[in-house]
Amino acid sequence: MKVIRGTIITVVILFMLLMSIAEPVAFIGLAVFLIGLYLNNQHRKYKINFKRSGWIMAAGFILSIFLATADSDASETVNEPEKEQIQSEETKADKKAEEEKLAGEKAEEEEAKKQAEEQARLEAEQERKQKQEEAEKQKQEQEQSQAAENLGLELVTVGRVVDGDTIETADGRKVRLIGVNTPESTTRVEEYGKEASQFTKSELTGKKIWMQKDVSDTDRYGRLLRIIWLDIPADDMDEDEIRENMFNAHLVLEGYAEPSTYNPDVKYSEYFKKFGREAREANKGLWALGEEGTTKGDLDSKAVSGSSSNTDKSMSNDSSGTAGNSTSSESGSESYQNCTELRKVYPNGVPSTHPAYDSKHDRDKDNYACER
Repeated sequence: MKVIRGTIITVVILFMLLMSIAEPVAFIGLAVFLIGLYLNNQHRKYKINFKRSGWIMAAGFILSIFLATADSDASETVNEPEKEQIQSEETKADKKAEEEKLAGEKAEEEEAKKQAEEQARLEAEQERKQKQEEAEKQKQEQEQSQAAENLGLELVTVGRVVDGDTIETADGRKVRLIGVNTPESTTRVEEYGKEASQFTKSELTGKKIWMQKDVSDTDRYGRLLRIIWLDIPADDMDEDEIRENMFNAHLVLEGYAEPSTYNPDVKYSEYFKKFGREAREANKGLWALGEEGTTKGDLDSKAVSGSSSNTDKSMSNDSSGTAGNSTSSESGSESYQNCTELRKVYPNGVPSTHPAYDSKHDRDKDNYACER
């Protein structure tokens, strides 16, 4: 019986102790319970006349439970506003974060929308410009085509350059430039011939050019006789345009060729003579090597006998001797029946300034008779 009583009291004390730890105010009830327990032990041990110790213990136990429960409720009552405030603050923080998130998403959407609109605007602008450029390009091409047709121009690509005044198109046609004569650089070499040939190569090889016919279509060798334009002129008789865009004129102006006129292709002959005089006065190119240049042309001081091409040329004598089988006139000229007879005396042929020159022996009309 004592063991059971002791166990119950121990359990009660531990329970009250736990409540006191959770709610310190419950220690009051525990103290009252311990006082009642002490008095009860004294009554049992020393027979002290105090019979109500059990009620004190019961009162201490009840008081401990009451105080623990009351304090807990009070704590909860006191903490409730704080909890509500905390919850309210947390709610506000969450709401603010959500609003910020929504605002960020909205800003991103607006930015993306602006970028899309700007991109669409740029693309539309680019497309508009492209269409405008294409329209302008098409208009220019139409205008060029019309201008080329009006001037009788043919667009070709230069395949290779034969020499300074002869080229070959990409489709294999040989073209002899009208109104100019560059020093020879192929079958025979005249001074400044290589330079003239190199200039034409550097300027024309692989380029697109416009060819213009004067009167003649081809020479006796089947070569096309043409004026070469680097760009379509607005007016093909305007001197500034000729100087700027005509390659034949460039050869003369830069001293790579002498003007050389052959009837009936005389459309630009006066311009070429003017340009040739300018180059000669400036000692450009072949003119720096002598007053007569280095090949035959309209500005030579001595004319060719029997030639129908050069109105600026006059008759002249050459210091070279004559052959016994030739016919000499009082003027000192020499006459040979054919090139075979002429080559017996002059193996390499003769230039137009030589007394033995005769236009009937100059089959290619380059002012050099019976050349090999």
